[in-house]
Amino acid sequence: MCGIVGYIGDKKAFPILIGGLKRLEYRGYDSAGVALLNGSLENYKKKGKVSDLEAFVAGKADGGTIGIGHTRWATHGEPSDKNAHPHVSMNGHFSIVHNGIIENYAQLKRDLETHGYTFESDTDTEVLANLIEYFYLQDDEMSSEAAVQLALSKVVGAYGIAVLCKKETEKIVVARKGSPLVVGLGSGEYFIASDASPIAEYTNQVIYLNDEDIAILQKDGFTLSNVQNTPVSLKISNIDMEIGAMDKGDYDYFMLKEIHEQPKTIEETFRGRLQNDYSEIVLGGLLNVFPKIEAAKRIVIIGCGTSWHAGLIAEYLFEEYAQVSVEVEYASEFRYRKPVLSSDDVVILISQSGETADTLAALELAKSKGATVLGICNVVGSTLSRETEAGVYTHAGVEIGVASTKAFTAQVTVLTMIALKLAKRKGTISSDDYTMLVKELAEIPEKGRAILNDGEKIKAIAEKYHEAVNALYLGRGYLFPVALEGALKLKEISYIHAEGYAAGEMKHGPIALVDNNLPVVVVAPQDDYYEKVVSNIQEVKARKGNVIAIVTEGDKGLKEMVNDIIEIPKSHPAVAPLLAVIPLQLMAYHIALLKGCNVDQPRNLAKSVTVE
Repeated sequence: MCGIVGYIGDKKAFPILIGGLKRLEYRGYDSAGVALLNGSLENYKKKGKVSDLEAFVAGKADGGTIGIGHTRWATHGEPSDKNAHPHVSMNGHFSIVHNGIIENYAQLKRDLETHGYTFESDTDTEVLANLIEYFYLQDDEMSSEAAVQLALSKVVGAYGIAVLCKKETEKIVVARKGSPLVVGLGSGEYFIASDASPIAEYTNQVIYLNDEDIAILQKDGFTLSNVQNTPVSLKISNIDMEIGAMDKGDYDYFMLKEIHEQPKTIEETFRGRLQNDYSEIVLGGLLNVFPKIEAAKRIVIIGCGTSWHAGLIAEYLFEEYAQVSVEVEYASEFRYRKPVLSSDDVVILISQSGETADTLAALELAKSKGATVLGICNVVGSTLSRETEAGVYTHAGVEIGVASTKAFTAQVTVLTMIALKLAKRKGTISSDDYTMLVKELAEIPEKGRAILNDGEKIKAIAEKYHEAVNALYLGRGYLFPVALEGALKLKEISYIHAEGYAAGEMKHGPIALVDNNLPVVVVAPQDDYYEKVVSNIQEVKARKGNVIAIVTEGDKGLKEMVNDIIEIPKSHPAVAPLLAVIPLQLMAYHIALLKGCNVDQPRNLAKSVTVE
């Protein structure tokens, strides 16, 4: 949520800031703004997208080599010019951009009002700007970084901030707690961003700030300490990010590009991890912890949204093949319960960004209980990857579309490999079945390409149903979580209300919704549940529902029974989710386009949920 950029050096800051905000716009697109130190402290902000800000500032910000910028996802206060960042303190000494939530802002605001402070916005960020200024004005010898430290010591909540001071014209102060910030190291220049995407074109050396770190950036160097003013050791990391991966290429939308990239990203995720003869899976990131995983009495999988759906598929895999009890938890619920965990448990946390606030809070809770904590993540250097005991990276590449597609299939690929590897080590799967399933996984990319080549048929089906008000998605076994994911994709980007349901549960409530206006998407490949799913389809048809069936290629049995058929190549049920989800993603995409929706930036959503 929200994107922060910053620059200090000898180049003009504004073009760098605008370029960075465009890279980060997937994190929030309610409003945007920049602040520049250019003899004075200049502040420009505008409701809307970064392009609206760019047009507003045209010709006004030609100077200045130091600046900060922000693209907003609203938390406190509706999207508007006044609530856009940066926020300037009442007396004009400070300008600040902020990602996160100051939980005690109301009390701090009341305290500041007793000292004569007034407020122009509805945000918690303006309170922090004024709190910094209040401390700064208490002592003529006070530095801006000392004022920031004092202010943050009073704050309860999460923050990633960058701060400019009108009187200290050669400095940016940045700090984080619970909200990511990266510092890029250049030659006589430094860059700041919420993630590495705006930095990659300028440098491959970065420092990932840890919680309560404070960095003071100047052209001739920087220092790193924490809120307690204790020096912090530096760890410089290298990033390897292709700039081309952050562009749409020949596609109209990032989401379509990322759907079509899935055969490649699945391949990249298992490349080097599957032996050519399918006899072995190699997961170096888990090598030292596999004895603990083998000994676990229970595995708890934690995620949010799409990552939670990936975890549900893993539950079937781990229980069937590794014969270990699995629980799948929403991170947002897990962190506020009093879960029973012990050192015998293994907790697997899944996050595309590695910065999801609820997932990181669940991570800390699991660690405090002594559980073995593992991560599955797409972003090298993320907080999740640094704070877990071990883990496996997905290799999905940069995902810009807010509705996750290739990150989901990469997560399922990793979880499939872990489950099969664990089953092999425990001896709960035969060598023949193990080799067969590894081979089935290796064949998924080519089968996925075949589905994508039939995209026009899926588009034609979307044209029939894009005016629907509601939709029902049904699946059983491994395909039940796929139904959930399909429904989520539709509601995220088309704003059609959609529910995913276990097909056998339809008669316990959702069947009341079925009429001739309701599209019912049934994931029905030929597996052990096939006959049961056919019965569910007959129940829908008896009530005049419109059935769209995802079936195994060559299936003739359902052709006359349903309204529309989408075929997918035959595969083993354990890996079928990787194929069955692709047509659901494409159907949601085409329906959203037909409704005139922005599929890359759906309303009210942001890519990386770094606040509660």
